Amino acid sequence: MFKALDQDCEDIGENAANAAVLTHAQALEEPGAPWLRPVHDESEAPASPGLAERFANRCRKLEAWCHHVDLAPDLANDIGSRKWLRGLATLVGLSAVAVAMWPDFSVVEAATAVPAESRERDEFRSQTIAPLALGADSGRHMGASPLVRPLAKVPERPTIQLVSTLGQGDSFTRMLKRAGLGGSDISRVSDLVESAVPMDEIASGTQFDITLGQRPASNAPRALDSIDFRARFDLDLSIERDDGGNLAVVRHPIAVDETPLRIRGTIGSSLYRSARNAGAPVAAIQAYLRAVDKYVRLDHDLGASDEYDMIVAYKRSARGERQVGDLLYAGIERDGKPRLQLLRWGDSGDMFSVSSIDKPRAVPIGQPVAGRITSRYGMRRHPILGYTRMHAGIDFGARYGSPIYAVADGTVTYAGRHGGHGNYVRLQHAGGLGTGYGHMSRIAVSSGAHVRAGQVIGYVGSTGLSTGPHLHFEAYRGGHTINPANIQVFARPQIAGKDRDAFKARLTSLLTVEPGAALGSIAPVASEQAEAEREIDRLAPKKIG
Repeated sequence: MFKALDQDCEDIGENAANAAVLTHAQALEEPGAPWLRPVHDESEAPASPGLAERFANRCRKLEAWCHHVDLAPDLANDIGSRKWLRGLATLVGLSAVAVAMWPDFSVVEAATAVPAESRERDEFRSQTIAPLALGADSGRHMGASPLVRPLAKVPERPTIQLVSTLGQGDSFTRMLKRAGLGGSDISRVSDLVESAVPMDEIASGTQFDITLGQRPASNAPRALDSIDFRARFDLDLSIERDDGGNLAVVRHPIAVDETPLRIRGTIGSSLYRSARNAGAPVAAIQAYLRAVDKYVRLDHDLGASDEYDMIVAYKRSARGERQVGDLLYAGIERDGKPRLQLLRWGDSGDMFSVSSIDKPRAVPIGQPVAGRITSRYGMRRHPILGYTRMHAGIDFGARYGSPIYAVADGTVTYAGRHGGHGNYVRLQHAGGLGTGYGHMSRIAVSSGAHVRAGQVIGYVGSTGLSTGPHLHFEAYRGGHTINPANIQVFARPQIAGKDRDAFKARLTSLLTVEPGAALGSIAPVASEQAEAEREIDRLAPKKIG
């Protein structure tokens, strides 16, 4: 018994080994292999294959063929080979079948959910795009049909209200003309506005609310009924036509508080960031830095514990508007003591140091022309005469026609032709100092005139003994030439006498302003007229005794 079992195991093992060495294709090609056939009794005779079995065999053969041929290979590999071309043909064929079976678009007619009568259909047509294209303002208004005839005369609106803006570089007259006013109204309005406020004080960008009335004639411009605008920060103007048909100006003053805005704080790591965090306007900070930079070095002379103090002009209107003006005061404090105090003074708007307004001072001169030094003071070989002699000045090379500036305040003692100097100007300054300017192409001042530092006195040229356009700059003291390099001018006090007292009073007034006081609310203005008594109050019984 055990021997028979061992024999059966050997037969099964042999058959399994044979199956292991066959390929998948060979297994499909031999459907009658013993390991794939169903197990039947040895006594049963083999039956002929049925229809289902034959169909299954053909499907297996077709699957094997498709696997062998590989009709859909990866088109990213073996580009250009026969296998790749076969895959491309498969792709084109499948795409052609998909396009051929693409569904057609056709109109599908269906009954409406709600029965539409003729009236409803007309309503639907009126809400389409065509009426809107013909000028209808909504879907419920049909466009004009051929039966509609235009009117011979269209009635005008009795009044027109519009807003006109005064542009930059524009004039008040041109703005009114664009708005549609007639010549007589423009002339009258300009005279009325000029009587209330100068035209140059009306800022560009000002808006004018204009109301135009009816035309006096068919072709005449509309008459002006009224015009309202903001003339100044503290004034509104209205021009209205009265019952008699005459235009009159009406002033509407606006309450304005002009308390200066004072901002103080510690410099810290950055003066700019500290001032911005304190709420200072950007323009005020920039003006403060420019003013202070002339007296101290911002990157070396200021410490983190120092304090800045700035006061700017500030206006607040009763309507809530704010207007920031010029920098009035700039100060720096160290250990509670003022280190620098600058105050705006005079019509020019210059910032003056409080500590030096009543003291004479020596001021270094500036450069008389924008150029570079080509020859210094001292002995040199003359480029034209050819021998060595004293060069009693400094030459600045500059472009022909460049402006020449006075280095300090002074009086013109000579202006004209002067030998080898060509066109020459000589100035006499304070402290016995004089300066000379030679080789000019043109002189811009005359003898006896008083000039200020930085004023143009002439233009660079090449007159006299000169090899090219340049400025020959000389300096004199006691009638003798000196080296112009590093000379200083003795200047008189900037502010003296009554101006000095007014200057100090202005400084004291500004320093009494509390920081942030200008940010408060404006005090209500007391009414000049008593409040009118109500009619109901007049009927109330009066108390007697």
